[in-house]
This record gives sequence, C-alpha cells and structure tokens, in this order.
Amino acid sequence: MNFVGHEIEDFQVNAYQNGQITTVTKQDVVGKWGIFFFYPADFSFVCPTELEALQDRYSNFKSANADIYSVSEDTEFVHKAWAQASAKIGKIKYPMLADPAGKLARMFDVLDENAGQAYRGVFIVDPDGVIQSYTINNMGIGRNADEILRTLQAAQFVREHGDQVCPVNWKPGQDAIKPSLDLVGKL
Repeated sequence: MNFVGHEIEDFQVNAYQNGQITTVTKQDVVGKWGIFFFYPADFSFVCPTELEALQDRYSNFKSANADIYSVSEDTEFVHKAWAQASAKIGKIKYPMLADPAGKLARMFDVLDENAGQAYRGVFIVDPDGVIQSYTINNMGIGRNADEILRTLQAAQFVREHGDQVCPVNWKPGQDAIKPSLDLVGKL
C-alpha cells in the first residue's frame, strides 16, 4: 500500500518520556511535523544505535518544528526499564511510544505478525497529519538519522514552495528546481 498523501488515523497510546509515563494522541501530533520511527524491540542491537543518533540530532528536528515519536511493540514500562539500564537510551528526550497491541504498527502496516515486532519504518507526517514520506527496512537494516532530517527538510521546502522540487542530495540553502518545459532534457 502507498501511504504518501494519506492522513493518519486517530490513535491514543501510552509513552515514556523524560522519566514520566504520558499519553500521545493524533491531536498531540498535528500542528507540527512528526517523525514516526518504528523499531523492532527494546533491549536489542541495532535499535539503540538508531535511537541515540536521533537523540543526537533532536535539537535539529525541534528547530525544524518536528517531533520524533519512536515506536515499538514494547510497553511504556519496558521503555522505562531500558532507559534506566542503558546510558544511550537514558538520554533520549523524545517520546517513546508503547504499542504492545500493535495498533500503530498495523495502522502504518509495519507489523510482522509472526514476530510480534515492527519493521524499521520511518514516516514523515506533515502538520495536517498527512504522510509525506516513508521508508520501511527489514529488521537488521539500520537507518540514517541525517537522511531522515534531510528528507524532512525537503518535504518542508516543497510544502512551502509548491512550485519547486528538491533534486538529489538537496539540503536547505541549496538550489531547488522549478519545473518547466524549458528544462526538459537539459538536466
């Protein structure tokens, strides 16, 4: 299924954030950009490296009016235990969503039903709650936090400048392309 252009459904899940158990809903997400970052499981191997890399760039995401929502099939209590056991996870400031019933993983179609774990999905959601970009990797393939940030920035640029598009490896401040008949065959 293609998710680009689809609005996310209503949801309500528990989360662990900054030593507290909270609730996150769709209403908490809309109004700013959101990164839904699915990973297979707490207390695993590739996952802490990814979550730490996102935390290292969290201020960049916040500066871009975006929040990160990491999601696994673990409970908020397991997230808390992981944060207490791991220095890398303990420094995370963004919400770690608990999805033990698989509601979010099914909504975003990243749940491996046999394993009871989510594939490594990244969904960039605009302030209207509409998915603008997504990637899904198999369990053992880690992602690049810098590329997630770059893709977010490109999605924001395109939203703001609807008459321009971002070429390969585009970064903020670089030239975009304004499609026109004059460019056909010249790029």
